[in-house]
Amino acid sequence: MDTSWESLLQDEHQLEVLARQAVDRALAEGVLLRTAQEPSSSEVVSYAPFTLLPSRVPRALLEQAYAVQMDFNVLVDAVSQNAAFLEQTLSSTIKRDEFTARLFDIYKQVLKEGIAQTVFLGLNRSDYMFQRRLDGSSALKQIEINTISASFGGLASRTPAVHRHVLSVLSKTEEAAKILSNNPSKGLALGIAKAWELYGSANAVVLLIAQEKERNIFDQRAIENELLARNIHVIRRRFEDVSEKGSLDQDRRLFMDGQEVAVVYFRDGYMPRQYSLQNWEARLLLERSCAVKCPDIATQLAGTKKVQQELSRVGVLEVLLPGQPEAVARLRATFAGLYSLDMGEEGDQAIAEALAAPSQFVLKPQREGGGNNLYGEEMVQALVRLKDIEERASYILMEKIEPEPFGNCLLRPGSPARVVQCISELGIFGVYVSFSGMGSQKQFQRKELDTERKSVELVQWNSESCQEEFPESLH
Repeated sequence: MDTSWESLLQDEHQLEVLARQAVDRALAEGVLLRTAQEPSSSEVVSYAPFTLLPSRVPRALLEQAYAVQMDFNVLVDAVSQNAAFLEQTLSSTIKRDEFTARLFDIYKQVLKEGIAQTVFLGLNRSDYMFQRRLDGSSALKQIEINTISASFGGLASRTPAVHRHVLSVLSKTEEAAKILSNNPSKGLALGIAKAWELYGSANAVVLLIAQEKERNIFDQRAIENELLARNIHVIRRRFEDVSEKGSLDQDRRLFMDGQEVAVVYFRDGYMPRQYSLQNWEARLLLERSCAVKCPDIATQLAGTKKVQQELSRVGVLEVLLPGQPEAVARLRATFAGLYSLDMGEEGDQAIAEALAAPSQFVLKPQREGGGNNLYGEEMVQALVRLKDIEERASYILMEKIEPEPFGNCLLRPGSPARVVQCISELGIFGVYVSFSGMGSQKQFQRKELDTERKSVELVQWNSESCQEEFPESLH
């Protein structure tokens, strides 16, 4: 943060006045969530938690993140097309992690029957932190890549105006001018639109798989509105609706309430609690269809923590991306330390190192949605319980990234404005469309910067976003 803002953070009265103005501007700009009390209704809404002031991102690291996003698009696509790699990598995980096993079962069924879709759409978000080095510089290190329901592109499109307003109120016009224009929702919609176009049916719709209780609906509506502006209609349905009213014809075209579906966009289906037996059956029906799934089941599996860990092994990237040494180098430069917990000497050694220095590691299960990782004493207790049983293979260990903390003011409904020490996470959206059955792969790719700021309240959702700030004590 610019040191000239430090005096502002110490003036409680000015902070309160500025916070009220920032909240009003956020509401006016549409940085909105449904309330926890009424998650299915938009009658009463509130603002999404955000930070009062924007955070600085080193230009070199931002450009590095942009450059490597294209490589991650290609890598995710390559992993999703490599059945042997997915099966080998996830072989130990699916024995002990029921959720990953259920996804993998659907994947195997679809492979056995034959994949019907020929157009593949990826809407990914790669999340990073800035590792603090001994010499005071920072390095870009990937936390994870989200391949399903990568959210907050819509609200992030609206937050730059809020932060420009805050800085303008402070008469900091120079700093306000440095806030980048940012419209991830448009880039995400362009990817969906391209996939819809390539599907080739002018009357087909986009099916958005949504949760019944969806507080983050305005983030999703931003993408829907972008599509409608291109005369592409979106219908919102739950898995239960698909089970009851979805069908395939003899060519495995997908129909919902009699309407042909060109693209299925998942904003649900990334956590175990989101699936009943009926929902699993609906997911299988969708995967069997020739509609473009975003993501298809293989791409969801490509985003698991176990795959992320395996990609960090020496020589693996070279096999998946042959003849692309520069891309391999760019990707590998972003990797933090990642360690397998499979049964055997390698896993035993990783556990021993983590128990000896718990502050240097994070224990990660095969889950999306935030709030699942274990740190410190919780991690130690879990490793002691897991170290001699096969359940440990459902986790990975990761080097804990240590960014430079900084002061900022977190704004959340129902809480007073307060200054806390924060750390920041940067995410870059990547969009690609690929084609199967062609001599050379073609891709439509975009990358967008998401500068949404939000507080730790939202970590429990699948809502990690590009410029995310957490109280330091919770990292």
